[in-house]
Amino acid sequence: MSAHLWLVRHGQTDWNITGRFQGQADPGLNEAGRLQASQLAARLAGRPFDALYSSDLLRARETADRLAAELGLPVRLDARLREVNHGEWDGLLAAEIEARFPLDWSERRRSPLTARPPGGETVLEVADRVQDVAADIARLHPRGEVLVVGHGLTLAVLACLSLGRPLDGVHDRIPPNAEPTVVAWPPG
Repeated sequence: MSAHLWLVRHGQTDWNITGRFQGQADPGLNEAGRLQASQLAARLAGRPFDALYSSDLLRARETADRLAAELGLPVRLDARLREVNHGEWDGLLAAEIEARFPLDWSERRRSPLTARPPGGETVLEVADRVQDVAADIARLHPRGEVLVVGHGLTLAVLACLSLGRPLDGVHDRIPPNAEPTVVAWPPG
């Protein structure tokens, strides 16, 4: 018995366009992101979802609020759905990170699962927290269709875990903004 989790990355932000590491910084949606969220809500209208969970960061909340308004569901905020904590890298471009933190950046390339940005968290730590929240959601909605609004890396980790894929290439599996991916939880 599995829940079907509809994983939805938040709509576009200006930082998505410029390539800034957002992490747990809190930029809101830009105009295109608000439109993406509204269009997704219209596409999902009439589908019977059991619940709607969202990261508590602004860009995810704004996306979830548009879905909730269309679907008539309350938004259940959960900080465990936040993006990876990039620590001191939040708000920086990759070139800026490489220039300011060359050893840490090199470590991320060598060991993408265990490298820790200064003041941040590892991909394996993200995996631990998203497994916990997915298990809690599945326990509450064991056969349900549940929308889960979150962030690129967080949702990529959750999708990899659900599909039994290795996490090594998770940075290459970031989903597009406001496009759902459906996975079963628990896996298998």
